[in-house]
Amino acid sequence: MLKETIFWNNSLVDWLISFFIVIGGFLLGRLVFYISTKIAARIVAKTTSRLDDIIVKNFKSPFIFAIIIGSFWFALKRLHFSNNIDAWLGNAYVFLIILNVTWAFSNFIKTVLQEYLLPYSQREDTKLDKNLFVILERILKYTIWFIGIVIALHNVGVEIRTLVAGLGIGGVAIALAAQDTLKNLFGGITLFIDRPFKIGDRIKIGTIDGFVKDIGLRSLRICTLDNRTITIPNYQVVDSTLENITSEPNRRIQLRLGLTYDTTPEKMELAMTLLRNMPLQVEEITKDVDVSFIEYGDFALQILFIYRVRKDKDIFKTQSIVNLEILRQFNANGLEFAFPTQTIYSKMSVN
Repeated sequence: MLKETIFWNNSLVDWLISFFIVIGGFLLGRLVFYISTKIAARIVAKTTSRLDDIIVKNFKSPFIFAIIIGSFWFALKRLHFSNNIDAWLGNAYVFLIILNVTWAFSNFIKTVLQEYLLPYSQREDTKLDKNLFVILERILKYTIWFIGIVIALHNVGVEIRTLVAGLGIGGVAIALAAQDTLKNLFGGITLFIDRPFKIGDRIKIGTIDGFVKDIGLRSLRICTLDNRTITIPNYQVVDSTLENITSEPNRRIQLRLGLTYDTTPEKMELAMTLLRNMPLQVEEITKDVDVSFIEYGDFALQILFIYRVRKDKDIFKTQSIVNLEILRQFNANGLEFAFPTQTIYSKMSVN
């Protein structure tokens, strides 16, 4: 009875067989996923070579997808359709297979870069930093997929020259609509070439101060000191004045101290000596300090104290330590800080 029932030029028996072939393909893919995840992954983890780990990690998903595509192909190939439908199914199969191979190759290249090139970029004796690695990885990824799509379109009968010519006609309109995208792309390339900072550096762009979280071809992501993520278009980064705080050898701090006018020259010398010896008391600052008696202010004798916080020390914490040490030593030696005062002399006339 089922063989006699015809639906779209095929009997219900043939349709049921094709349906079970597809179901078998999904079950086989599930089995391969289980084997590669539970069994193969454990086996390759015990070997000394990293190549087998890369193969299992990158070819697992494309291989499962190939099984599913193959099950659909065999299920539909045994059925009878018109010549146009058969040709369309054949092109679709070729297109998906090429994209699947592109997927596998892209994953393989990505993992090879992460396994071998990324550790090299993290070494201190190399010029290839993580910033350069991220950009290189994305450029290779987009290039591989572009080539794969072009090959897939060519194999299904799409005339590439005609496609390129058609894109050329609308190129002006696309360029006008994508001005910001192109500016960001060229801005990303500029950052890639100049390398003013790398991921993890603390930078300051205008009023934005934070750590570089990600560098993309379109935008830059910064984690601010308030732990908020800000995304800045690349062209704005290139056009702005940028300060790389991480690259500075140390942070220069300038401090003005005012002593009362009844301070003796000997007390002033003592105050300056205490400040010059401050690096002996506070290890967070360098030995390179500058101390000078700069002026007679309106309310105080002004001392300029310049010191530098070591690169690996917290700036705000170090300033607190220095200020507390100055206060402690000045109080211990009877040195008084001035505050705004006025002395008013009045002359009274006696009649």
